[in-house]
Amino acid sequence: MVRMAGLLIVLGLVVMYWPVFALLSKTVWASDEQGHGPIILAVTAWLIWVRRERIAQALSTDKPAGVSAWVLFVAGLCIYFVGRVQNIVLFQMLSLIPMLAAAVAVVFGWAAVRVCAFPLFFILFAVPLPGQVVDALTAPLKQAVSWVAEQILWRTGYPVSRSGVILMVGQYQLLVADACAGLNSMFTLEALGLLYMNVVGHTNKVRNVLLAILIIPMSFIANVIRVMILVLVTYHFGDEAGQGAVHGAAGMILFLVALILMFFMDMLLNLVFKERAPRAA
Repeated sequence: MVRMAGLLIVLGLVVMYWPVFALLSKTVWASDEQGHGPIILAVTAWLIWVRRERIAQALSTDKPAGVSAWVLFVAGLCIYFVGRVQNIVLFQMLSLIPMLAAAVAVVFGWAAVRVCAFPLFFILFAVPLPGQVVDALTAPLKQAVSWVAEQILWRTGYPVSRSGVILMVGQYQLLVADACAGLNSMFTLEALGLLYMNVVGHTNKVRNVLLAILIIPMSFIANVIRVMILVLVTYHFGDEAGQGAVHGAAGMILFLVALILMFFMDMLLNLVFKERAPRAA
């Protein structure tokens, strides 16, 4: 009976949010900047799946929620309705969190919602960033990345100068585009960092908060290294090389550098914070 109720809820949410997912797949999720949305949803589903035994245990110790869960469901439904009527995708995706939490509470109880707290929170990273926020933060980030890259290369002997977000090296000019600003990579790396902490099972809250905060400057450093690599490749091998395969692989370089920095920082934090052995993933 419980499995049937859970299946009906899943099917109902799929039917309800399928138009939203279809719209996002043709717009925001089709871009390089916010194309991580489907991956976030897939990881969320996996996180809930690996918690299935703990959810079953919660069901045996708790009873399905009553009025409070339905109030949360109605609140989520109102957010969804406003988003559909006003064509605000942000509201439509955001409504998935309270509606899914309410559905779990109605079938399994609030104890199961607490078990699924992190997967529900993780859905936030699939919500598209508002355009105004992206525009407001991207410009200063591009300026900062350009300035730091210029300073490092100039101090190491390269003939680099800068005009705004345009880097000039030798006879070449390179525009630091929005993708190189690192805003969306910071968002994605923050999601990866939180997922890493959840899977590894670090128990010290201060340590987790510190690592989550440090992911932001680590992402910035990774973006600076990415820009510097493109500048150096262009300077030594020409514009065609800089805009070719190396430019396409720059995104992978960014995440590789950021992940290495994150693991290194985690090792340093291991020396500072002593905690019990992490639980099995």
